Amino acid sequence: MNSLSPSPTPADSCGSAAPRRRRKDARPSELLAAALELFVEKGFAATRLTDVAARAGVAKGTLYLYFDSKEALFRAVVAQGIVPLFAAAQSELGDYSGSASDLLIELLTRWQRQVGATPLAGLYKLIIAEAHNFPELAQYYHDEVIVRGRAMLADVLRRGIASGEFRQIDVDATIDVVIAPLLSLIVWRFSLHRCGAGIEPGLLLQTHFDLLMHGLCAQKRKK
Repeated sequence: MNSLSPSPTPADSCGSAAPRRRRKDARPSELLAAALELFVEKGFAATRLTDVAARAGVAKGTLYLYFDSKEALFRAVVAQGIVPLFAAAQSELGDYSGSASDLLIELLTRWQRQVGATPLAGLYKLIIAEAHNFPELAQYYHDEVIVRGRAMLADVLRRGIASGEFRQIDVDATIDVVIAPLLSLIVWRFSLHRCGAGIEPGLLLQTHFDLLMHGLCAQKRKK
């Protein structure tokens, strides 16, 4: 027997209880994955709880053991899919000793890799499309994602200004400029991309970073 394998229990020896236990433990994550897929595919209004349960391979009653509404599912997708990414990045900011330029690019690159290029990006598209009809969900996304993201970027920009690496700028306006290309990539991905419109994400981001660094970094002007 493999030394890493757990000692068998009576239930394990029957070959039934252990698989069921693993399946039960996995259900919340499976339900959230199914909800995210359907929210992105159909939108929030058109997604039904029965669809989520079917996509996850469970009964609708089982879904209600974990989430009491579609709104609760949405909040859980955000809370467990995106918020931990901010928490992880924030924990690293205090110990970071490199340049503000490198930190800014690292945060933007990480966002694109962990959110922008993943199904989680579809939540932004959903909010744009359905914020008017579901203002409470839009507010939740704003508070948990947008506010957190802007606060982190503001911290980095102010670090760069304080150290003299970045020139004096309006931080809030600069944040809008910094994030606009990443958001436009998301919109393009879930819209005109399907029509064959061409944007190469890597090239766009590389160009954006180059322009950012030349626009932000303090340097003596030529007379």
